[in-house]
Amino acid sequence: MFGKRTTFGGNTPGVGEVPRPVPSMARPEPAAPAPSQRRASDADSMGARMRSADDVLDVRTPVDAQRDKEYFQTKSAIFNALIDSIDLSQLATMEQQSAREEIRDIVGEIIALKSIVMSISEQEDLLEDICNDVLGYGPLEPLLARDDIADIMVNGSQKCYIEVGGKVRLTNVRFRDDAHLMNVCQRIVSQVGRRVDEGSPICDARLPDGSRVNVIAPPLAIDGAALTIRKFKKDKLTLQQLVKYGSISPEGAEVLRILGRVRANVLISGGTGSGKTTLLNCLTAFIEKDERVITCEDSAELQLQQPHVVRLETRPPNLEGEGEITMRDLIKNCLRMRPERIIVGEVRGPESFDLLQAMNTGHDGSMGTLHANSPREALSRLESMITMGGYSLPSRTIREMVVSSIDVIVQAARLRDGSRRITHISEVLGMEGDVIVTQDIFVYDILGEDSNGMLMGKHRSTGITKPQFTERARYFNEEANLVEALEKANVEQHELMGR
Repeated sequence: MFGKRTTFGGNTPGVGEVPRPVPSMARPEPAAPAPSQRRASDADSMGARMRSADDVLDVRTPVDAQRDKEYFQTKSAIFNALIDSIDLSQLATMEQQSAREEIRDIVGEIIALKSIVMSISEQEDLLEDICNDVLGYGPLEPLLARDDIADIMVNGSQKCYIEVGGKVRLTNVRFRDDAHLMNVCQRIVSQVGRRVDEGSPICDARLPDGSRVNVIAPPLAIDGAALTIRKFKKDKLTLQQLVKYGSISPEGAEVLRILGRVRANVLISGGTGSGKTTLLNCLTAFIEKDERVITCEDSAELQLQQPHVVRLETRPPNLEGEGEITMRDLIKNCLRMRPERIIVGEVRGPESFDLLQAMNTGHDGSMGTLHANSPREALSRLESMITMGGYSLPSRTIREMVVSSIDVIVQAARLRDGSRRITHISEVLGMEGDVIVTQDIFVYDILGEDSNGMLMGKHRSTGITKPQFTERARYFNEEANLVEALEKANVEQHELMGR
């Protein structure tokens, strides 16, 4: 891909090569601006790029297409000359900022020697693009830098969507071609020791900040590689922030805090993109600092703040179909690691049986997430996943195991206006005949819609004043806080009904 590689020294330049000047050599006239100007221009350029990602309609004219074509041709010529002029292995040993400065200097010289006419802003855009291509994730860098984007969805080299504020928007971000997109995908997955190609076209990976990545490549993806990134905020959400955003009421947040504190076994249920992992991170914030916590995930994305955390991650099979480590293998192994709490990123198969067994064998306070649309459906899915695992157990036996293992189900939902709400906090009481009995402690009622199309709703208490986990709260000296939160919620509910 990169052609000839030379060192940073004064080699005799070949075709397309650029000699590195000695310090005393005067800079060519059109070279890159001075450092102070460069920093200001960088900020302006990056800001412009971030703003351009907000183009929702992204209406493109033939003139725009021609301009893009000319830009990519110029960029390719400069990029190829750059690669011929540097030693990539030496570049990899440099710090990020130093490497960027080195690349910018050489690109400035290339532009001067090739007599390419560009404005300062165009040159800065080009410099930033090439630095991102060599050192980062190419056109995705401006999107990854923004903290308000929840998802990045690349559908082939010419279409990139983002989710902002719960709404999906089309951006003007483009890749040079399908090969450019695949190079970026390969760079991402190789950081966690994985690969994506025709022989292994599906890959799950993660970015250094824990953001979840999925790549599906041709021939499975017909119109070019599809890259999906579930971004994490740099500043981790807390329960207080969820209250501020209206995802849960203050009293409901206090109940969730107590559940995390008193080592209740919690199952977080919800649909795709409903905020299950975010909520799980919030609950784990109340785990004591001296507890040993082991997390098991398909792609490590939980961000626990406790000092004693062991993170485990599954492994896909190799080219020969061997070496796979499944979620069941991880959960079985972590039972031998003296865990006090086991956190499973997502329960989606027969590992649900092993998780329930762990909850039943002294690992109180274990947590997990699964895909379901209601607490009742979550219980049914647990039973189905255990049955699909090949366990020939009677339904009643499985349900009794679920009842003795799960204390509370927290339901998260993404509403049609893009907002995320905690819609149920339900506890599992026991069995009546062959039916699992649950009771809601808090529920979310949708009351209507405002003039902007945003849903209006209210969290309400169901009137429960002494849930089943009150005894556990008393053991951890949290009973008074629990009773106070529930009574306050009930008073507010009566006042609301009185109006």
